[in-house]
Amino acid sequence: MKSFQRCFTVNHGRMLSSQPSSTGDIGFNFQLTETQRELQQLARKFSREEILPRAAEYDISMKFPWDIHKKAWDLGLLNGFVPEKYGGSALSLFEDCLVIEEFAYGCSGIFNAIHTNDLAGAPVIIAGNDEQKKKYLGRLIEEPIIAAYCVTEPSAGSDVAGLKTKAVKKGDEWVINGNKMWITSAGVASWYFVLARTDPDPKASTGKAFTGFIVDAKTPGVTPGRKEINMGQRCSDTRGVTFEDVVVKQENVLGEVGAGFKYAMGAFDKTRPVVAAAAVGLAQRCLDEATRYSLERKTFGTEIVNHQAVAHMLADMAIGVEVSRLMTQRACWEIDNKRKNTYYASIAKCIASEVANKSAADAVQVKYSKLCYNFVFIQFDC
Repeated sequence: MKSFQRCFTVNHGRMLSSQPSSTGDIGFNFQLTETQRELQQLARKFSREEILPRAAEYDISMKFPWDIHKKAWDLGLLNGFVPEKYGGSALSLFEDCLVIEEFAYGCSGIFNAIHTNDLAGAPVIIAGNDEQKKKYLGRLIEEPIIAAYCVTEPSAGSDVAGLKTKAVKKGDEWVINGNKMWITSAGVASWYFVLARTDPDPKASTGKAFTGFIVDAKTPGVTPGRKEINMGQRCSDTRGVTFEDVVVKQENVLGEVGAGFKYAMGAFDKTRPVVAAAAVGLAQRCLDEATRYSLERKTFGTEIVNHQAVAHMLADMAIGVEVSRLMTQRACWEIDNKRKNTYYASIAKCIASEVANKSAADAVQVKYSKLCYNFVFIQFDC
């Protein structure tokens, strides 16, 4: 049992070492570069000092964490996906996910609130022309603003073919009408990626029926709804958005008319690993908090870590965290090497989210005697 305790100290080592690599470029390995290590340490310090201590505050108030967002933006910890050509740091997806894991460790709600630009910006990266990228990605770098991804509707989420929002071309402009629902950051966004049906034929194939648009939030006819009260991640600004005779110029059509579904789905290849990385961060926090408490709490004359039921839960949590992290990194590696990662990204998101959920439940079991209104575990159960 002593060996178990040594394995599960709160600051336990990660399988992907944070120590600088001395092996050079040898292909597949488990070492971070010096630059990656510094990025990870910066994100970790920010998360522990700025995000974690204020998680409960924002969970209660449900306000958008603008002050934290602006500090992260000032440090260059947001919008890492933006290419250097448009003012960004051009982080690889692997490097971006190093930051994301650390943010979610501090609070998954605050992470979700301030990190939606990755999803909204992905279709622009995939299909945007140079002017669109310069204008809309450049704005993310020039000022601390938020963008939102508007696809889901009251009656259609994963079933994109069921979307009812329509865009009709009139001259050199498009007119959008419809309702989107459960849009993250809808009430604080400066611009939206919007997916709308442009082919009126109900039998048109999904791959040709929808078009992507970039819509400025202040465009007449765009109306965000009331803020939804989420069960968890309550500072994340989740709302519906109504589009009523919203006029969009041809220059804001993203890519080819009819190819919007392809762009929207392509965005998920880039953002599923992001969700997985956040889940890993949350699960790691669960493991660390549960381990810390199990080494402090005593029953029957010994620390509860020495009780087999508790030890088994901690071991299962550790296994899940390490496997999820490796799967997430594989999904990142694939896309960073310009290989299609849909298979690995889907696996990473699936396993990491399941592990995060189970780790939260198990952490509550380990620490149940101190639950009361313990915000650490309220955040875990998000």
